[in-house]
Amino acid sequence: MSTIINNGQKISNVTVDNYQEVISSGGIGEFQTVQNNGEIVIRNGGILIETDGKNNWITQTNGKIVVENGGLLSGGHVQSGGTYFVSAGGITTSISIGDGGIYQGASGAILNGVSKIRSGGTLSGGTVTDYAALVVSAGGSSIDTTIASAGGLGVAGIAKNTIVQSGGVIEVTSGGLADASNIQGGGKLDVDSNGSINNIVVSSGGLISAASDAKISGVNIIQSGSILSGGTVTAYAAVSISSGGTSFNTIIGSNGGIGLAGTASGTLINSGGVLEITSGGIANNSNVSNGGVIYADSNSNIGSTTISSGGWVSVASTAIISGIITILDGGSASIWNNAGGTIDLTGNTNNGLTISGLESGGTVSTVISGWSGSQPGNSDSIDLPGVSADGASYAYPSDDQVVVTLKNGNTITLNIPGVKNTGFVLSDDGHGGASAEVCFLSGSQIQTPFGRALVEDLAVEDEIVAHINGIETIRRVTWAGQARCNVRAHLPDDEAGYPVRILKDAIADGVPFKDMLITAEHCLFFDGQFVPARMLVNGRSIFFDKSITSYDYYHIETEDHSVIMADGMLTESYLDTGNRRAFSQKGNIVSIGGSRNLTWDDAAVPLTVSRETVEPLFRKIESHADKAGFAIQAEARPLTNDSDLHLTTDAGAIIRPARQNNGRVMFMIPAGVESVRIVSNASRPCDVIGPFVDDRRSLGVLVGEITLFESNRKHALTDHLHDTQLSGWNNVEEGTMRWTSGNAQLPLGKRTPGTIGLMAIEVRAAGPYVLDETISEHQALKA
Repeated sequence: MSTIINNGQKISNVTVDNYQEVISSGGIGEFQTVQNNGEIVIRNGGILIETDGKNNWITQTNGKIVVENGGLLSGGHVQSGGTYFVSAGGITTSISIGDGGIYQGASGAILNGVSKIRSGGTLSGGTVTDYAALVVSAGGSSIDTTIASAGGLGVAGIAKNTIVQSGGVIEVTSGGLADASNIQGGGKLDVDSNGSINNIVVSSGGLISAASDAKISGVNIIQSGSILSGGTVTAYAAVSISSGGTSFNTIIGSNGGIGLAGTASGTLINSGGVLEITSGGIANNSNVSNGGVIYADSNSNIGSTTISSGGWVSVASTAIISGIITILDGGSASIWNNAGGTIDLTGNTNNGLTISGLESGGTVSTVISGWSGSQPGNSDSIDLPGVSADGASYAYPSDDQVVVTLKNGNTITLNIPGVKNTGFVLSDDGHGGASAEVCFLSGSQIQTPFGRALVEDLAVEDEIVAHINGIETIRRVTWAGQARCNVRAHLPDDEAGYPVRILKDAIADGVPFKDMLITAEHCLFFDGQFVPARMLVNGRSIFFDKSITSYDYYHIETEDHSVIMADGMLTESYLDTGNRRAFSQKGNIVSIGGSRNLTWDDAAVPLTVSRETVEPLFRKIESHADKAGFAIQAEARPLTNDSDLHLTTDAGAIIRPARQNNGRVMFMIPAGVESVRIVSNASRPCDVIGPFVDDRRSLGVLVGEITLFESNRKHALTDHLHDTQLSGWNNVEEGTMRWTSGNAQLPLGKRTPGTIGLMAIEVRAAGPYVLDETISEHQALKA
């Protein structure tokens, strides 16, 4: 039996039980229930709706609603045993699929509004249209669904075989899984913390953006022009990045792997994980943990990489090293002599580097930095397979190059900064090759009445020459101390502990008379004043020597603070400002007790850090470097004016600006958010302007007034101007504004429950900022 509703007819509050109801052109049905093999068919122009919160219920086995081409089902809920059948051209809006309910749609079926698949419900087929959304709850599933431009799919359950078209988005929340899906050009897949993806294909222009602990399983393909950002590749899973594809900040877990023919940046390879860079692939800023491996195949490119103890990098012949590979003590790298780039050996007993291809001599194009140690057997070493140490002789064409002539007449040339000072010697490695080691070290030479003495050889009661008002005066050493520095590379150069290298003749001809190495805060004497070495670093004749990451340094103290001469350069003796306990004393003990706790008021001459004094001195030394032809040792870093200002919530959500007007940046603040952090790029004035500016604060944006609007209420936020304990802020200026450090806490005060707020932040100043690789990659992702 069939009931037909059309031509302006309307039917309400009917239970369709074991018969068919047909709603066609002009017909309207509302508040219907279908059960016991009942069926409602909605055809061209027919409409079935729900209002006032009522639903179309399908409550028992075999109840169904059929939406044919041109039919519209608005609202409704299908549960256990019930089914929606939607043909191509059929439309459903804001439907709900409960436990045991089924949506079965053709590929051209249309899903409008916000449709929900609850636990136990299943949706098959259909297209989520522009500005519509499909929500799959935990326990629910969707299959063979298409997400059209500006459509969205939120997955806490399972979504399989989903196609995401340009402008469409899948968001996989905690516990959710997107399986066997295709992200087309312009489509996006967001994976939240603890979300999972499996067997995903990303076409050109597609993007996967994943939290660091989001799980990537199965075999995933990142095609040319597409991007993977974040995520963790799980055990026995793989990611294949095609030529032209890109990944950022992805973690490779145990037994996981990435095959890279495109570009990868910021990859972390954990124990058991493998990154294989195939021909044409480029990996940069990688970190290899204990048990992790990178294979750089022939014709691949490996950039800056850090290898932790137990990690291993293998660079094939014809592969290129384009950055700095830092081998931490216990890490290993095997390269060929034609790899290029730089290997940095940290510590003084690093034996993790193997260089192949030198059996018949040759030139190692790679720069070996960090070459150090105290003597053969207690130094860095390099394994040279197939090279015999027997009868080798050595020559030093420059301070930074050694030529080894083998017994058979073949020569090996290596580029090692400072090798002439440290020395180089081959010894038998015990397995048919040679091991290269440090031969000797030399230190700063201090002027004494009897000539020059090495600073490390001076002891209490020795005499040195002090310069008092231009007159040489003999003074007695009253204390000599030694300390150890291990560079903390994550800090800015001047705070990390890198020594400052002042090249021979950097100040004037013969000043200094050899390369001088001092700590960043050590002071040099100019025109009656002391100036910290860090404020004169110009990247040419004076620079931070990053090849040295661990070293001993020495101080000598005289009865009164003195101007002394080291390496032909006037500098300072030790001034005990309270840090003597950081040193171990050398020689005989002549005094017992605490430090003298002197200040710069007790110094031989005044200390100056004022820009007015230091910048002219800096420019003079810089001009001398230009005229003398000193090579550039460290390129000036480019700047950007983009602050990338945004907010983050305590839950980690990012809030981007809604608009900007008249110096104020507007943000929409969701209900329930009680505190945010003001996040932006940040740089130090000494890095942006020059080291002659003694301002080492990290400056983000200069914030003035902050106003929060909600529920017709305007509320001024002033904690940032009064609370000195707020994290991420610098000092308050003029009582009305304050610089962030790039990540500043901001409490929002008492919020109106359930309301969205509009916050206006007055930005008085911002930038410029040093443009590093992290900022560049982030801006590329934003674009």
